[in-house]
Amino acid sequence: MIFAARIPIPFQQQTDWLAQLLGWPATDAQNAFWTIAVGALCAICCALAGCFLVLRRMSLLGDALSHSVLAGIAGTYLVTGSVEAIPMLIGALLAGVATAVMTQFVHKHASMPEDSSIGIVFTSLFAFGVVVVSQAEHVHLDLDCVLFGDLAFAGVNLRPTFGYLWPDSFRTLVPALMITVLMLVVFWKELRLTSFDPTLAVTLGFSATLMHYLLTTVVAVVTVSAMEVVGLLVVALLIVPAATARLLTERLSTMLWLSCLIGVSSTTLGYLLALRWNSSAAGLTAVVTGVALLIAILLSPTNGVLGRVIRTVKLRIRICAEDVLAGLFRQQERSESPDLAAVASSGECHQMAGGGVLANAALRWLRSRRLLMGDGKRMSLTDRGMNYARSLVRSHRLWEAYLQEHFDLNADHLHDPAEDMEHFIGPELQQRITEELAAPAEDPHGRTIPLVDE
Repeated sequence: MIFAARIPIPFQQQTDWLAQLLGWPATDAQNAFWTIAVGALCAICCALAGCFLVLRRMSLLGDALSHSVLAGIAGTYLVTGSVEAIPMLIGALLAGVATAVMTQFVHKHASMPEDSSIGIVFTSLFAFGVVVVSQAEHVHLDLDCVLFGDLAFAGVNLRPTFGYLWPDSFRTLVPALMITVLMLVVFWKELRLTSFDPTLAVTLGFSATLMHYLLTTVVAVVTVSAMEVVGLLVVALLIVPAATARLLTERLSTMLWLSCLIGVSSTTLGYLLALRWNSSAAGLTAVVTGVALLIAILLSPTNGVLGRVIRTVKLRIRICAEDVLAGLFRQQERSESPDLAAVASSGECHQMAGGGVLANAALRWLRSRRLLMGDGKRMSLTDRGMNYARSLVRSHRLWEAYLQEHFDLNADHLHDPAEDMEHFIGPELQQRITEELAAPAEDPHGRTIPLVDE
């Protein structure tokens, strides 16, 4: 901050306005603004690289790279005898790349699973770093900095660059972001293909190995750059926002945007909570990302617990409703006047649906789709409901014929599996079974297989 009197700080007017709005001292608003900016930049770098780690099932590599950094720092000290920032950064980066290369070497040449090879390499390198640092003189390892980084002080540590004072962390984070974005722009097609189908990528002439080393190199750059800000908790920013986004979408491009948004929101909220509770900003950032993941696990419409419960309930309601349709159709078949629509009481329909709360929901489902009509006491099929029921019974009897044809089951063993399958056999499968069985007119019990109106 000694440069503040003669070197301008970007967005000074905006931070002063924010300080007046919040009633904060101007320096506190400025520190908060730049700390949030550094955290957001760090989160974006990690999220973009982390998405491909999650897709490739290489999440443990992020943990390995964050731990192997210590070996790079220790190795640099042994070679140079210096603790200057630039040599240490280069050594940490080389250690990260070496971790990726050694992991693949052990995986391929020792015939070990990839997760085992990662565990072997990163624990060995981390132990090497601990031994060297513990034996070296005049070297002090700040455990708080290694574990949690210096996110809380990112807005205070400013350095003059291009005529302005910028956070010191920008020196490493901005190049890391540029490298990551450049990789995505230049190798988007190759990365996407090798992440989802490496065998097809190799068949088409793309080098999956080259893409693997490129990605791990970029992840190493991002990890080393982000560790200065959030320490070993960089793993949380690499993996958790990407995993959360994966639960929320099936599209890679959307996953990238969502992971960045989740990461930025987590660092911002984590820092604000740290101010409120006087705690570790990086630690609370990791906690917030974990909470976001938990919420996604519970509420994701496609992969979440609640989404699966809702889909299961909807399926059970549909099955109960279809049981009513099929039951009314069979009742009409057995009547002395099969041309007249079968009529059943609401209690009988409720019993056909299995009873209980789901049966009530099934009857409402039938009425809302105009498959069932009546005055609440007597129910009958509409024309639309009759065609729907005819299709269900056709599926049932075709499946019975299929089972007898291919599995030679006794007639009394055909009904139960066919009753389960009738709810999942659509028009296309009906047509395929019909063609395969040469359009049977009756099921194994001698009952007519009804035709469905087109």
